[in-house]
Amino acid sequence: MKKKKTTIKDIANVLNISAAAVSKALHNDSRISEKTKENVRQVAKKLQYQPNHLASALRSGKSNLVGVIVPRTNSNFFSSVIQNIEEVLNKKGYSIIITQSNESYDKECKSIDTLLYTQVDGIIASMANETIDLSSYEKIKSKGIPLILFDRGENDLNVDYIGIDDYNSSHVIVEHLVKNGCQRIAHIGGYKRTRIYNNRIRGYVDALKKYKLPLDAELLTEGDLTIEDGRIKMRQLLSLKTRPDAVYVAGDYAALGALQVLKEHKILVPEEISLVGFGNEPFTDMVTPKITSVNQHSAEIGKQAANTFLKYIENDTIEQRLNKIILTAELIVRDSSNKKTSL
Repeated sequence: MKKKKTTIKDIANVLNISAAAVSKALHNDSRISEKTKENVRQVAKKLQYQPNHLASALRSGKSNLVGVIVPRTNSNFFSSVIQNIEEVLNKKGYSIIITQSNESYDKECKSIDTLLYTQVDGIIASMANETIDLSSYEKIKSKGIPLILFDRGENDLNVDYIGIDDYNSSHVIVEHLVKNGCQRIAHIGGYKRTRIYNNRIRGYVDALKKYKLPLDAELLTEGDLTIEDGRIKMRQLLSLKTRPDAVYVAGDYAALGALQVLKEHKILVPEEISLVGFGNEPFTDMVTPKITSVNQHSAEIGKQAANTFLKYIENDTIEQRLNKIILTAELIVRDSSNKKTSL
């Protein structure tokens, strides 16, 4: 049978005092004697009493909880962001509630509704790939709850955003490949409807124009950037009449899938085809060859997101508007694209 939750009334019955007195004792009210407070604490511990944070939040208008929404938690980037958000907020007395959308719009909407029902004091989010309709996020704003977006987010919401310069990152990657002798560079991108992937695609296209390289539609693909997606897209590129001599992938997991296919086809990396990923996942430095990737400064993004939320809590007269904190991404050059070290 399911055990009944202990209430303040249960504690009061054991001590033969009023529920109001128990509540005041639990909140360290100065009108309650130290002896009564100690008795209440002992009985509460014995009965395994857990305070009802939702009821408390409804009474006080403050829960000391912050919701964090991420597309997935099995990514080093997102787990690092979460860790740094939590470290900053814990020092200020806040706890976080983590939800993951698994790139699903419907699941993301349900997460938002749950967090709002829980009376969180703020929400820090990175949008799902499927998200186009912003009404759930508008709902957060309409309730006057601070909303901070990171990595993925839309300017139309007019809220704070923390991320890297995705457009310029593509320029840096293409320039690196060109300097290593690559002339036919393909891009396995994320879905263009997601702003960060659209910016990476635009950066890739403009960088090819800058270096007067061929821009063939067959060299540009979009997908969900999973390992399997990387495998599928790499096979497509290898089936071309003129295959690429370099592949820039907008996510490390898809880059890993692409590398697997290249190995299966006994194609030398980087001698025959160079490979660059995005995200600097830990495995990029463990596989053979090690994968060149982009460091997105996840720790700094997490800290900036948390501090941005605290800014609104500490000064509730500030109105939210589009404030962008854009960090410069760093290309970590490894064996998969550095032909100079492979000679």
